[in-house]
Amino acid sequence: MINRDFLMDKLKETGFELSQPEQLTERFDRYAEMLVDWNEKINLTAITAPDEIVIKHFVDSLLLLKAYDVPKGASMIDVGTGAGFPSVPVAMVRDDIRLTLMDSLNKRINFLKELSETLGVNAECVHARAEEFGNKPEYREQYDVACARAVAHLRELSEYCLPFVKVGGAFVALKSVGLEQELEEAKAAIDILGGKVEKISRFTLPDGAERAIAVIRKIRPTPKKFPRPYGKIKKNPLNKA
Repeated sequence: MINRDFLMDKLKETGFELSQPEQLTERFDRYAEMLVDWNEKINLTAITAPDEIVIKHFVDSLLLLKAYDVPKGASMIDVGTGAGFPSVPVAMVRDDIRLTLMDSLNKRINFLKELSETLGVNAECVHARAEEFGNKPEYREQYDVACARAVAHLRELSEYCLPFVKVGGAFVALKSVGLEQELEEAKAAIDILGGKVEKISRFTLPDGAERAIAVIRKIRPTPKKFPRPYGKIKKNPLNKA
């Protein structure tokens, strides 16, 4: 499916040196095959060309590890994970991470369960809406890291993700262009939800595309009234502290 040498070359260009490269490239190859096969049945991705999968899914996802030093043995939740990006590639490289994959579409969860089993990734796959499970005691403020890749404006994304993060943990948001404006518009929401922007990292993918990753530290508990129902989040974004 994918050119494994191409994968290794692009990872090296981005500064990754993988342990057990042959085993990992085989697993990434299987990931790409399953992604394309399942994509014929359900909508997982618009990116299906092998080299584009390598750059825009695998390399892009692994940039999370360049932007944030994920603690050893960390618990991570990927909110609105879709086809498993960014967290499944991260967990393939860092098998010490305890992963939860959350998505609102059950068909995607079925894919993620089979994917995790096939790739040997230890992941809990949860069919849920973030704004509902963010209020459940077994998920609320239980994670060292929450991550999401470009699923919503950072203002709304913070309300979906920060409730899952322990105080002292981090929410890591993978974005493309326009992050500065989103950060300005999300500043009040991040503060209300108990977060503080710690770092912004910028990267250029091997195909020239620009990426930006925000690390938002959880510095105090999220008030109990958040997250709000989906309709309220959309109609009344958190613009003022």
